[in-house]
Amino acid sequence: MKKRKYSCGLDAAIDVMGGKWKGLILFWLADGPLRFGELRRAVEGISERMLILQLRELESRGLVHREVHEQVPPKVEYSLTDFGRSLTEAITPLGEWGEEHMERLEATR
Repeated sequence: MKKRKYSCGLDAAIDVMGGKWKGLILFWLADGPLRFGELRRAVEGISERMLILQLRELESRGLVHREVHEQVPPKVEYSLTDFGRSLTEAITPLGEWGEEHMERLEATR
């Protein structure tokens, strides 16, 4: 019998979203496609290099789609795939919980 990589569904979901930035990138892409610069401005505090790395990983996992428009200057847009949208739907209640309890969480930090 093949040993499973994940111990449970939460383990698998956290692996896909692990780290500080992926959830924020997914959050901002939930409203629609964004160009790289727009996404960088939206995700406060992320470096250009880190954004590139995180987008590549999200794209390799099938959560984000990268579309290059052949024009001068080049235009690249990022959007959620159906798979990525399904993840943002799953984490939306977690974000709502965070909003509801933000003051308390900040006070205990």
